[in-house]
Amino acid sequence: MSVRRARTADVPRILELVQPLVDQRVLLGKEAVTIYEAVQEFRVAETADGQIVGCGALHVFWQDLAEIRTLAVAPEWLGKGVGHAVLEQLVTDARELGLARLFCLTFEVEFFGKHAFAEVSDQIIDEATFAELELSHDEGVAEFLDLARVKPNTLGNTRMLRYL
Repeated sequence: MSVRRARTADVPRILELVQPLVDQRVLLGKEAVTIYEAVQEFRVAETADGQIVGCGALHVFWQDLAEIRTLAVAPEWLGKGVGHAVLEQLVTDARELGLARLFCLTFEVEFFGKHAFAEVSDQIIDEATFAELELSHDEGVAEFLDLARVKPNTLGNTRMLRYL
């Protein structure tokens, strides 16, 4: 298995990988157009025979901060290092971009904890940055900011942060 940059042809498979997690209310559903628009943020895990078995995205929020998003693994590949491989590639990408912090909003606290993420409860950005981020139309940014309009989407999730 290897991890590579996603291509537009991978979008239908990314949507397939994510759908069971959407159905379980673990991940928010995204329209195909949203994934196509963000395909450059995605990495996919691919088997030697070309099967896509995992995915994840790195979405930059601000100068030093990005979110790990849409991390999903095919059920039959869980526990085989796919999520780890995708996440570590996204961490490498974050370092290459010069980022200092990675955020995730997750139910998978144990998994992210094993990858140096720690739970956070307080605001991790200053007021000026908060005001700038409020201008974003991205739902993930709204979730990060914990805006009232997205609270139903984030109930039960844990806010986690990793310093690079």
